[in-house]
Amino acid sequence: MMLGFLLARAGVNVVVLEKHKDFLRDFRGDTIHPSTLQAIYELGLLERFLLRPHQELRQVSAQIGDFEVTVADFSHLPVQSRFVALMPQWDFLNFIAEEAKRYPGFRLELETEVIGLIEENQRVTGVRVRTPDGERSINADLVVGADGRHSTVRAQAGLEVVNRGAPIDVLWMRISREPADPERALGRVRNGRILVTIDRNEYWQCAYIIPKGGFDEIKRNGIDNFRRDLAEVAPFLQKRTQELKSWDDFKLLTVTVDHLRRWWKPGLLCIGDSAHAMSPVGGVGINLAIQDAIAAANILAVPLRSGPLPERLLRRVQKRRTFPTRMTQRLQVIAHKRVIYPALSRPAPVTRLPWPLRLLALFPALRRIPARVIGMGFRPEHVHSPELKQR
Repeated sequence: MMLGFLLARAGVNVVVLEKHKDFLRDFRGDTIHPSTLQAIYELGLLERFLLRPHQELRQVSAQIGDFEVTVADFSHLPVQSRFVALMPQWDFLNFIAEEAKRYPGFRLELETEVIGLIEENQRVTGVRVRTPDGERSINADLVVGADGRHSTVRAQAGLEVVNRGAPIDVLWMRISREPADPERALGRVRNGRILVTIDRNEYWQCAYIIPKGGFDEIKRNGIDNFRRDLAEVAPFLQKRTQELKSWDDFKLLTVTVDHLRRWWKPGLLCIGDSAHAMSPVGGVGINLAIQDAIAAANILAVPLRSGPLPERLLRRVQKRRTFPTRMTQRLQVIAHKRVIYPALSRPAPVTRLPWPLRLLALFPALRRIPARVIGMGFRPEHVHSPELKQR
């Protein structure tokens, strides 16, 4: 959506395809980081954007056993908005779509599912789609796969996936929020259990970390046992765990960390999770995808006005975004192996904070480092693609 908006803004004819009839789906990435907010500011849209209902997270905290520590402080970042905005992804997508529709070259087609690629002379020249009215073809000078970690586009293109592995999965759920609930701690670790609670104003969006493939065992143990485990890691939720009435109230996210060896082929480019599936650690996946979109628009917008792109420009997009992707994934893999999985494997009570967290507690200035990594990433992009002046 962001790439479609930026290209239409630059005078390129764009069709964005969405297989569902709307964007209303729970448990998508709802964190909009300072790097993304900065891009919205550069587009002159920040004031309107922040009129949408949202919460502002200025620090990231964790509760480890009975210890609470601030992990990241965004107040020192060199950007206009020094916070993470918490906003349902459907609101974000609807906002971008509304702004994009101001440009004559933008078209959004809902209930339109890509089912295959069209190729001529070893070049992708369009897609085949399924709609309520039947199947049809859409021709294009460039097809962009932005359809997530289970990307149809990258599978159809036969692009090679390199899997970096992930020893965890995540159970998403929602539990009602009360005024007396704690406000600060996001991550909670207690007795071998890890829970992330995200304030969604009227409810908590909760992520319960489990070992890879562990959901079947949890179901065998019964939902009552799971409710007790949940109340143990977050005692303030104890009375409300009964809101989770069946396993239908949970959404399993199978965590994957991978990347394409090559993000493109002639006439096609993958970005976001289609090019590099991210772990939910740090909540940075959507923001890396948006940074991909900004970089792609900066490089491709003007050349696309003239038709099909030379391969060197698609290669240039991947080269630009490879370093921040690999560095972020490297840190996520380290966090999986050295922090999260060991915490799941040690049910004993925490009697002392790990030394990195002790340093953050003793020296508040160090909190700027994780804030920079989470909030900005390793190569934040700025909007340089031109704007087509409206008549």
